Amino acid sequence: MRRLFCLAFFAATSLSVFAASPTEVVGEYHAAVASGDTARALSLLSPAVQIFESGHVEQSKDEYAGHHLPADVAFAKNTSRKVIKGSERIAGDMAVVIQETETQGTYKGSAVRLFGTETAVLEKIGDTWAVTHFHWSSRKAK
Repeated sequence: MRRLFCLAFFAATSLSVFAASPTEVVGEYHAAVASGDTARALSLLSPAVQIFESGHVEQSKDEYAGHHLPADVAFAKNTSRKVIKGSERIAGDMAVVIQETETQGTYKGSAVRLFGTETAVLEKIGDTWAVTHFHWSSRKAK
């Protein structure tokens, strides 16, 4: 019985050691979008997430889910995204993940090769990180 208690205690106290880092959360988000798992993608976003892309702003998770998320899924399913360079900074319960990416594939019958930049701001809620802001921009490869 004592052994069982010790195992349970150590498992419970070490869960935060295995919690996903902010960079891993951003990666999980992109993997969920690429696989079409919108429920998982949305679960990683704050309800008040703000998403900036190409001069457009979506002010909440609900707005994003009802507007731009389906197009993001369609695009991601037909392309592959590779992180070229990235960094992560954590200060208390806030984190910033910055990535440079290359995306290639075919979308709507056209070849795609884009270089992108992404800034993600995350907030720690309990033992998990939630994305509160994405800012995406991209350019065509020369």
